[in-house]
Amino acid sequence: MNFFEQQDHARRQTRTLIILFTLAVIAIVAAVNIAMALVWSWTQTGYVPGMRAYPKGFFATNTAITLALIAGGTLIEMFNLRDGGDAVAKMAGGRLVAPSSTDAQERRLLNVVEEMALASGIACPKVYVMDREDAINAFAAGYNQDAAVVTVTRGALTRLTRDELQGVIGHEFSHILNGDMRLNIRLIGLLFGIQMIAGFGQHLMDFGSSMWGVRNRDDKGPSGRAILFVTGLALLAIGYIGIFFGRLIKAAVSRQREFLADASAVQFTRNPDGIGGALRKIGGLSRSMQLGSRIQHPNAEQLSHLFLGAPKTSLTSGLFSTHPPIQERLRRIYGRSVDVLDAPELPGDAASPNAALADIPYAAAGFSDAERPARWIAFGNEEREAGTLPPELDSAVREPHTACAMVYALLLGEAERDAQLAILEKEAPQQASLVPFLAEAIGHLPKSARLPLLDLSMPALKQLQDPAKDTLLATADKLIAADNKLTLAEFVLQTVLTRRLDPHAGRATPVRYARLEMLKEDCKVLLSLIAHVAAPNAGVPASALFANGAKRCEELALSANDLQAVAVLDYAQVKLALDHAHQLAPLAKPALIKALLAAAGDSDPLPLATADLLRAICAALEAPVPPAVAATYTNYHWDQV
Repeated sequence: MNFFEQQDHARRQTRTLIILFTLAVIAIVAAVNIAMALVWSWTQTGYVPGMRAYPKGFFATNTAITLALIAGGTLIEMFNLRDGGDAVAKMAGGRLVAPSSTDAQERRLLNVVEEMALASGIACPKVYVMDREDAINAFAAGYNQDAAVVTVTRGALTRLTRDELQGVIGHEFSHILNGDMRLNIRLIGLLFGIQMIAGFGQHLMDFGSSMWGVRNRDDKGPSGRAILFVTGLALLAIGYIGIFFGRLIKAAVSRQREFLADASAVQFTRNPDGIGGALRKIGGLSRSMQLGSRIQHPNAEQLSHLFLGAPKTSLTSGLFSTHPPIQERLRRIYGRSVDVLDAPELPGDAASPNAALADIPYAAAGFSDAERPARWIAFGNEEREAGTLPPELDSAVREPHTACAMVYALLLGEAERDAQLAILEKEAPQQASLVPFLAEAIGHLPKSARLPLLDLSMPALKQLQDPAKDTLLATADKLIAADNKLTLAEFVLQTVLTRRLDPHAGRATPVRYARLEMLKEDCKVLLSLIAHVAAPNAGVPASALFANGAKRCEELALSANDLQAVAVLDYAQVKLALDHAHQLAPLAKPALIKALLAAAGDSDPLPLATADLLRAICAALEAPVPPAVAATYTNYHWDQV
């Protein structure tokens, strides 16, 4: 599955969305002008004999008011959705699941989400549950993969086995990695705008119905009350044009993406019975209880294109259906027709056989040219139950207060420890005493656990208010600067932290560079950095590794002579290069990352320092880690320090 191709496809679908939206606006403006012309004729004569002379600016005024309503509605809704996935989850009636939740079913859900996030190298999403929904459904939302949320219904928790729930989460992770979420949020705002006319018409009808007063018998033509009511009725009818185009746009954007997400879920979990079983139970639930994937919340229709299954039954199908038929989705998964399954609520022990973090049978394959076998990330050793973190670390990553202490502990050095602790006493006194304790626990883990541990902390850290996030980032900067130098490990941690917790982290990033050759100087910097880091372990000169990377991007026309000296590479230069690379078009990013992989050498697995740097670069580019990088972490265990 090439995630970058799918991200580019989602980006191009935005253009289709804009075209359909423009057609909808034109149709609505034309319909409003026709309706208002008829109403004007009726108010002048009491009937509509034909075309009449209209006041100056009549049609221009109608058009301006219509466009203002549509634009205003769109802007208001986009402002309401400025918080991205969190705002969408709350629109659907979702409740944030605390990372420290002790509920067995919620712990199982959190563990499955953590598995996918750790293996793909993206920030662990926040998790929401729709407590009042007994059907089986789910969705992912957010402006980018570092600010995503995953929301599931209570029915998905109580009716699905762990494998089936994992298939559902794999489906939603496809939407995260394939770039669907940003498109879906924009779609919410645009559709709200074109449906504003219907809302305005309803208000006019209500106002007209409530008007009172005595009418003079000399007055001619219809009353003001009747005019408002009829005008509102006309606009309400015209509003169905917006609903028509809304369904058409949703169907055009989402139907094929659902097939893709089903296929991705099978690839991620290596188990067709995961997502397949969930869809079969949706079918069975529809047959037995007319429940299926139905969502009761009043915003379900507005958010229908986000969900795993259609949240509302519809009289329309085919062209206007936002989701493919369940049987067709199952046929594509299994290659044959299969029966649906009953979906009773499972006993607690059956639904949640293991509340601990399980091994991870998944490796992101966005860069692979051939199918690779599933890899396993194991958190455990012979003395400790496989799949578990030490208790002190497991609890620390799940609370915002202790997660901050975890970040500080990851940055704690040896030579500069006293100076760093003094900084903590001043800047973060509440966590200062906990940091050495957590640092000691981290010291017993393999170094390959440091970045996954940071990923696990992200849901808790994202619960911090913006001032607290600013304090965390500022304190981290001071800890790094305590010895007046920046190590590679510190750079990696700082890069990941900044990308995921910066105030702008949750916002959409515009594409400013369509081709890699537009960033030739930045590519020099990044290739040089990788080559210098990888050279000591590769046993070859950095210039040779740089040349290997340059060969993978012939359009850059680079040679070994373009290698930047170590003394030239500073933090500001590298950060600027990463910021520019972040704004590359989706299809340009894999070429850069493949070049960086080539510059990293032929080691299998990659040395940890090189893998950490590549993982940080992938985080900065909002890209899943390639399998060659993931292999480094899957081949290390807690007992391999």
